[in-house]
Amino acid sequence: MMRIGLFLLTNLAVLVVFSIVFMVLSQVFGLGSVHSAGGLNYASLAVMCLLYGMIGSMISLFLSKWMAKKSTGTVVIDTPRNGTEQWLVDTVARQAKAVGIGMPEVGIFDNAQPNAFATGWNKNNALVAVSTGLIHTMTPDEVEAVLAHEIGHVANGDMVTLALIQGVVNAFVMFFARIIGNFVDRAIFKNESDSPGIAYFITSIVMDILLGVLASAIVMWFSRLREYRADEMGAKLAGRDQMISALNALRPAEARPDQMPESMKAFAIASGQSQGFSIANLFRSHPTLDDRIAALNKLHG
Repeated sequence: MMRIGLFLLTNLAVLVVFSIVFMVLSQVFGLGSVHSAGGLNYASLAVMCLLYGMIGSMISLFLSKWMAKKSTGTVVIDTPRNGTEQWLVDTVARQAKAVGIGMPEVGIFDNAQPNAFATGWNKNNALVAVSTGLIHTMTPDEVEAVLAHEIGHVANGDMVTLALIQGVVNAFVMFFARIIGNFVDRAIFKNESDSPGIAYFITSIVMDILLGVLASAIVMWFSRLREYRADEMGAKLAGRDQMISALNALRPAEARPDQMPESMKAFAIASGQSQGFSIANLFRSHPTLDDRIAALNKLHG
């Protein structure tokens, strides 16, 4: 229920902000309505789609730490209560200093599976969190490698880049879905009025879904690419052998259903993907463990 409530609140905020911004820009720049006597106003449509796509993505980015804490139940370590928590904070602090970023918040979330994630709207205001399962099942060297992997995500600015890519992709999906909807409405259903007909709305919705599915493959391709880069950072900060050992330690978790919230899977170190090639793997947020380990084995040292 909490995740559903967060989803509804986020989308409501997006709609409100989008409506206000679009109305203001329409007045300031005289963009006018998206629909006119001659059909679509492409300039207005492009601005509307870009605003909607980017605003939604940016709001999700700025709320990412808060939503991550709520959806996973992450407890931030403000004052370490034991040696393990102190070691986690000290290790993250050392790694953050090594890559020149601000000290992230460090947290722990209750999850029997070994996992971890990093999120936040910029590299100097991030959150790195690990699961209780990771702490209990991995060696200190493996945990250190996982933390280094997550610090890699932060240092590489992966959260911001992923949000920007998602926003641009959303904009293109909306833009072309409405162009196709307008064509179907006017060329096939012969609607000659100034206002769009029902065919426009139905076609646009259908194309939003179909194009959105295809476009998600682009976003997931980048998500997989950033995992390789974060693994390289993990190998650089903690050692290649330690990073490989940490990935191997995730194999038992890969065989079980993923317990991470859906909204957090792309940010986790493991995401329950199947090994080998399949069409479904084009839409996975993470490469297979075999592919990640093979990439690390090609690194020197």
